[in-house]
Amino acid sequence: MQTRIPVLSLIVATAWLAPSLAAQSPARWKIHDMTRPVPRKVVSQMQLPVKPPSDAIVLFDGTDLSKWMAADGGPAKWIIKDGNLAAVPGGGPVFTRDGFGDIQLHLEWAAPTPGRGKGQGRGNSGVFLMSKYEIQVLDSFENVTYADGQAGALYGQYPPLVNASRPAGEWQAYDIVFRRPRFQPDGSVAQPARLTVFHNGVLIQDSSKAWGPTSWLQHLPYASHPDRLPLQLQDHGNPVLYRNIWVRELEEEPRPGPGRHQTKPLMTMTPMMLDRYVGTYSQGRGLPTVIKRDGATLYATFGLLPPLELLPHSKTEFSLRWTAATVEFELAADGRPKQLIFHIGGEARPAVRSSD
Repeated sequence: MQTRIPVLSLIVATAWLAPSLAAQSPARWKIHDMTRPVPRKVVSQMQLPVKPPSDAIVLFDGTDLSKWMAADGGPAKWIIKDGNLAAVPGGGPVFTRDGFGDIQLHLEWAAPTPGRGKGQGRGNSGVFLMSKYEIQVLDSFENVTYADGQAGALYGQYPPLVNASRPAGEWQAYDIVFRRPRFQPDGSVAQPARLTVFHNGVLIQDSSKAWGPTSWLQHLPYASHPDRLPLQLQDHGNPVLYRNIWVRELEEEPRPGPGRHQTKPLMTMTPMMLDRYVGTYSQGRGLPTVIKRDGATLYATFGLLPPLELLPHSKTEFSLRWTAATVEFELAADGRPKQLIFHIGGEARPAVRSSD
């Protein structure tokens, strides 16, 4: 659960961009609705700890807190206890000194034992991606609470698909694949944040699209923010333990569509010009290649595949819009194609025109 606390000046500065009206929930249930179905129980056999891969950035290995800080930028007020990172009641949240965008995050945590309290008061903490999007940490082993606040929930938005929680005191693991939100130059959302989460090796969030920053009691709308922001671990007054925290930075995803990959200039062709290429091209054996026109666009059908759009670069060379392949036409003296050659993966597949 999110608590109102002072945060880094960078985060505070971006918060002023948020609209005053709360976002509307797309779910059928109100926030924290106790009638919302809770996930079924699943028992995981995952063995811990998990060693970080060779390209991981280790954020906590049990020896020091140099990569963590308090909300004001000073030293983190949590402690190292028996090689574990321990939340200190009243110590406030801790933040990574570095900011991150698209990442794979691994961390292991244990709820305090013996378990005390109930509902949201039992082993509560949270992992905030970019300090804004929370995956709930909670002792959810035989603990009744609202579905969107259970361990592994995208807090207040998506309950976990299943409850893979272990008893208090046992080590548990989150593996999170996080894709940050993308914003247009005007601040509007181009792509929402997406989270895939494994709890003790069990899938509990499947590319869930955040509706905005997570919050207690309300849904907040997106507000444009930097591409890289710190990770945050929450202090909720419970002495939750963490260990073995590491991240892998992921390559930024390209925007959808072929535009950024298109390097060759396009040639403008009228429908009449495109009609010259329409016809059936035979490979001698196997299914033919069929070229058709729809409006001002030419399409090729290879065998039983659906029609694929062709982009003209010259009178003889076309490329597939979505695929690294080209169609080369050999023209007769009258300018009409007499054969085509389909180039893909280093292979050339000729086909002779057999009919219009």
